Amino acid sequence: PAISEKAHIHPDAKIGAGTEVGVFSVIEHGAIIGKNCKIYPQVFIGKNARIGDNCVLFPGVRIHFDCEIGNDCILHANAVIGADGFGFAPQKDGTWSKIPQVGKVVLEDRVEVGASTCIDRASLGSTIIRSGAKLDNLIHIAHNVEVGHNTVLAAQVGVAGSTHLGNSMRVGGQAGFAGHLKIADGTQIQAQSGLASSVEHPNTALFGSPAMGYRDFIKSHVVFKHLPELQRKVMELEKKLAELTITKLD
Repeated sequence: PAISEKAHIHPDAKIGAGTEVGVFSVIEHGAIIGKNCKIYPQVFIGKNARIGDNCVLFPGVRIHFDCEIGNDCILHANAVIGADGFGFAPQKDGTWSKIPQVGKVVLEDRVEVGASTCIDRASLGSTIIRSGAKLDNLIHIAHNVEVGHNTVLAAQVGVAGSTHLGNSMRVGGQAGFAGHLKIADGTQIQAQSGLASSVEHPNTALFGSPAMGYRDFIKSHVVFKHLPELQRKVMELEKKLAELTITKLD
């Protein structure tokens, strides 16, 4: 059958025509799922979550309460949409008090999310993945982040809270973004780069940690490779200078 008898679906949930629901999936109160979706086994869809038409949710996907998924989205195995953002307030006794995360996550149309990628719900408002964005496996998107239209993020990218990534960006694997940054449209970030400041000019290519212009990075890297040799020469010059000074004093 299109909807497994072993799926747990709340009577108030709404499921569109042609949608399939696999065994041991859970769909909670108030959830709305569109037409022609494919929901594999062991998927969790929380209270009042909304999923559009023609979506595919692979095994183990978690959509937490109030989150919204657009049309034609693909979520790969064990992706987590809407877990709490990482928000804690320091206390006088050295402990941490949890800050309630009462926002949501919004994935617009044609978004693809890789396996074991986590997109945290906003503290207030929404964490937003704009239409056409593609996220690889093992990515972390923190609370209140916005990822622009058609931006592509490779595996193990980390984006800290409230950072806005522009449209049509390309971000290499293991790149990291500090919080509260704004990155211009078309920016290209090479793998393992670290961004600690905003990028104002569109279509900039950046590399390194802290990230810098690609050409500047290549020049700096050439110098860096020769640092041991430069150090040896400096030590030799210091030794000769010391010898000359002693000779002059004598």
